[in-house]
Amino acid sequence: MSQLEDIQAEYEKFPEELESVIISTVSAQAIPNASYAPFVIDDSKNIYIYVSGLSTHTKNLYENPHVSVLFIEDEAKSNLIFARRRLNFDCRANLIERETDKWNQIVEQFQARFGQIIEVLRGLSDFRIFQLTPSEGRFVVGFGAAYHISGDNLNELVQITGDSNQKQG
Repeated sequence: MSQLEDIQAEYEKFPEELESVIISTVSAQAIPNASYAPFVIDDSKNIYIYVSGLSTHTKNLYENPHVSVLFIEDEAKSNLIFARRRLNFDCRANLIERETDKWNQIVEQFQARFGQIIEVLRGLSDFRIFQLTPSEGRFVVGFGAAYHISGDNLNELVQITGDSNQKQG
């Protein structure tokens, strides 16, 4: 396997190592908010979060559908705190309407992954599922090892080099 193929394989499995994603939203007044949410992800890299309608980040998603997500390696597992593996995506949020076929399918995925707590959340009417659809991203695996992500199904990784952040293949 080439180095790029190794990085590609690592990129594909990295989100599966984590149970939650950091989400960054912005209010209608341009006030940023960082939070987190447990997630499930599909083959097209759509990220689904199941969140309370009472939270700041949910209110922000209604007001401004642009969201940045960050998957980041656990500090305890990192060899070097300054170079933790991380994956971020620029996304657009869309609400999945409750009790639709898609909503039920996603809830079942949450239940399979997180267990009985989902039965409790399912009964709480303020909880919402948002689909976060990535448009592009960046995968960092260490110093000097950052990759821009784009293309169909977000499968194209191109190493970022130089001070100008220009991409090279």
